[in-house]
Amino acid sequence: MAIIHRTTLKPTKLELLTSWLPSRPWYRGGAGEPRLAKAGGFRLDDPQGAVGIEFMVVTDAAGAEPVSYLVPLTYRGAPLDGAEHALVGTAEHGVLGRRWAYDGCHDPVLVAQLWALIDGRVQAQAQSITDTVDREVTRSYAGAGLAADEATAPVTDDSEGTGLTAPDGATLRVHRVLRPAPDGASLLPEGAIGHVGGVWQLPDGTRARGLFAVLHPGS
Repeated sequence: MAIIHRTTLKPTKLELLTSWLPSRPWYRGGAGEPRLAKAGGFRLDDPQGAVGIEFMVVTDAAGAEPVSYLVPLTYRGAPLDGAEHALVGTAEHGVLGRRWAYDGCHDPVLVAQLWALIDGRVQAQAQSITDTVDREVTRSYAGAGLAADEATAPVTDDSEGTGLTAPDGATLRVHRVLRPAPDGASLLPEGAIGHVGGVWQLPDGTRARGLFAVLHPGS
């Protein structure tokens, strides 16, 4: 169970992301600095209780049109070996001390729990409330049980998002740029065998629902 601490973080998560987001291939902003606001998200629990796992949605209002991004993050009490390329930054937590924040798609702990969420073995947790299930996060999977070794699947970042390729050839696409689904539309695209979906807040105060990740079968 993840414990949500009511304390300070210096620099803040948004400050870390303001520096990091423009370096991503899927970033849609221009040359100026992002103007970020927290727009939603959820958490997953690390079974070992050592790594914080958060799927944060942030909206950038710097451009002509606001853009919402899904940023899976992990928080660790020590550097993750071999993940220097995925380091978002470090910050001082008022309770836990120095924390290393990573792009969670490159952290095997988050990836393992994301596969478990799609498979229905774990539940999404509220972003800011301890020990509370987030029932606005949806998931589905139509297939055999997902293997634990899929946590080590190769990771590819491109202009559209992040792809995780499982040993059986299935591909999990993590949507970094979020797009609201039409009212009443299914979140599961044709041909897909699994998904994670959720809600976030738009700058005008309304709430949108859309795909966070979609699982496609191997060829």
